[in-house]
Amino acid sequence: MKKALIIGAAGFVGGYLAGYLKENRGMEVHVTKLPVEELRGVGDKVYNLNILKKEDVISLLFEVRPDYIFHLAAQSSVGIAWKNPTLTIDINIKGSVNVMDAVRELYYKPRILLIGSGEEYGYIQEGEIPIREENRLRPGNIYAATKACQNMIGSIYAQAYDMEIMMVRAFNHIGPEQSPTFVVSDFCRQVAEIEKGQREPVIYVGNLNAQRDFTDVRDVVEAYSLLAEYGLPGETYNVGRGKAVSIEEILEMVISLSDEEIKVEIDRNKLRPVDVPVIEADISKINRLTGWKPRIPLAQTVKETLDYWRERV
Repeated sequence: MKKALIIGAAGFVGGYLAGYLKENRGMEVHVTKLPVEELRGVGDKVYNLNILKKEDVISLLFEVRPDYIFHLAAQSSVGIAWKNPTLTIDINIKGSVNVMDAVRELYYKPRILLIGSGEEYGYIQEGEIPIREENRLRPGNIYAATKACQNMIGSIYAQAYDMEIMMVRAFNHIGPEQSPTFVVSDFCRQVAEIEKGQREPVIYVGNLNAQRDFTDVRDVVEAYSLLAEYGLPGETYNVGRGKAVSIEEILEMVISLSDEEIKVEIDRNKLRPVDVPVIEADISKINRLTGWKPRIPLAQTVKETLDYWRERV
């Protein structure tokens, strides 16, 4: 039985990925979390790990001896990155290098998937939509810059040390259980709280004009699994829906699912210092390699996310 190690499994994607690898790929799944995090019912064995401590990463790899490593550990909020750039740089760059260096200590070559972001492309020029993997990177925020750096270092390690490292640029993924620090989950939680009478019938928003490429997290983890198994070392693959929608469209979709009369107001605390207008993925590269494409409709994901919050507020 193949072994998978998910580093940073306590985040939004980790549980979904662990479940998919175990149930759909028949793998033995090992997962890591920070000591302060809780993680139940995810994976066959759970370990505490701080990726900023390289020796701990090395020890874990020798203990588990995974065939596949999914590096999910990251500070993934753009908003938090603006407020705490040092933390974001430490986790997203230094932590990733520690993982890659630890793999070099092994006597064999596991396949490693480094998770990046569509935010890396940054300021998209006219004629560059949909965005291909070869597009020039113009990161527009601190988080995006750290992920672009991770991608470049991963490519260098793959070539210089003959390591089986594949890189992903994942566009916005959404679904039940996502933190409300992300826009779709934030809208859904606010509406659920309004329906329960826990807040006034006003939903507070940031920039509604930005257009993003949203994909259900369950489609995303299928793509990760396929790339870990069949991706070409040193290559980068976009993972997204392949179609951008505005934040305003998402908001209207969420509000339409409620019977409440809801007003919309701008919250300046939700506005970013810089916001890229349009981000949309070209997913032809992963489709040619694996046949993958998203299957879950956006409307279904939004409804299930709202229902998730209705059960919890």
